[in-house]
Amino acid sequence: MSTEQRIAGFRQAYQDLRTEVGKVIVGQQEIVEGTLTAVLGGGHVLLEGVPGLGKTLLVRTLADVLDLSFNRVQFTPDLMPADIIGTNLVMETPEGRRHFQFQHGPVFAHIILADEINRATPKTQSAMLEAMQERQVTAAGEVRRLPDPFFVLATQNPIDQEGTYPLPEAQLDRFFFKLVVGYPTGPELAEVLNRTTRAGQAKVAKVLDGPRLLELQALVREVPVASHVQDYAVRLVLATHPRTATALPIASKYLRFGSSPRGAQTLMLGAKVRALTQGRFNVSFDDLQAVALPALRHRLILNFEAEAEGVTTDLVIAQVLKEVPRDPAAAKA
Repeated sequence: MSTEQRIAGFRQAYQDLRTEVGKVIVGQQEIVEGTLTAVLGGGHVLLEGVPGLGKTLLVRTLADVLDLSFNRVQFTPDLMPADIIGTNLVMETPEGRRHFQFQHGPVFAHIILADEINRATPKTQSAMLEAMQERQVTAAGEVRRLPDPFFVLATQNPIDQEGTYPLPEAQLDRFFFKLVVGYPTGPELAEVLNRTTRAGQAKVAKVLDGPRLLELQALVREVPVASHVQDYAVRLVLATHPRTATALPIASKYLRFGSSPRGAQTLMLGAKVRALTQGRFNVSFDDLQAVALPALRHRLILNFEAEAEGVTTDLVIAQVLKEVPRDPAAAKA
């Protein structure tokens, strides 16, 4: 199969996913596209928004259109690591002998919906670190591989912080994208009512299975990147490192810590996915800028001054995109 045919196949698969999800999810174009970009890029997604905006519905719908196993974990303060990973149980044979047998937890599925992930204690949240990064868990002294592909699609509520535990930076960094879900517009809300308060429910078809999804992910990593475009991605990330020679003034003023190297990796993979969805086998500056917010917003740590002045990481990233030149030589000239 030629490269052109593979690109066309990628675009068609993306459009099929977008169409099927759109049968259930009204509007939220950026959120849907961001989630699909992360899945095709092989990463996890954190969806943040107030209750009732369809975050859980989006994940469930995505699980319906992908021919993959799916488990939902409702995170609560009393949830324990073993409730996610699994544990050894004492089993008895017909002959009366007893032995330990590992009972797999819900994390052993292709798609994991971690609902209200910030309501679990740090001890339980830490159980997800190895799973999200290494695609494996260590249980009962044995390393157990998770299915491939493997995605964690988590939701969290930014209000009502009582009884919640902020996600540690190490865990936030393992999310490919953080997507902020906003309120629907008037026409979108009217369409939501039409779909949910009348008889009949939309049905979606499965359009991708595991092997095909792995093929698409492999194609993403084959997309070439010109050296000057990669240099731009590097300079974007370095500009967020406060009190360094490469930092922008806004980063040094409002940030405690800048983006990790995972931010640069996410920028590049997200840009590659975007290029393929538009039928291109090369990454442009616009691709990098289009994915910068969801790729970096959860990787920047604000200081007290930023919180006091109401400065957000989105504002810092917007300024970085504005001030970092695409061509540093031309900017100096």
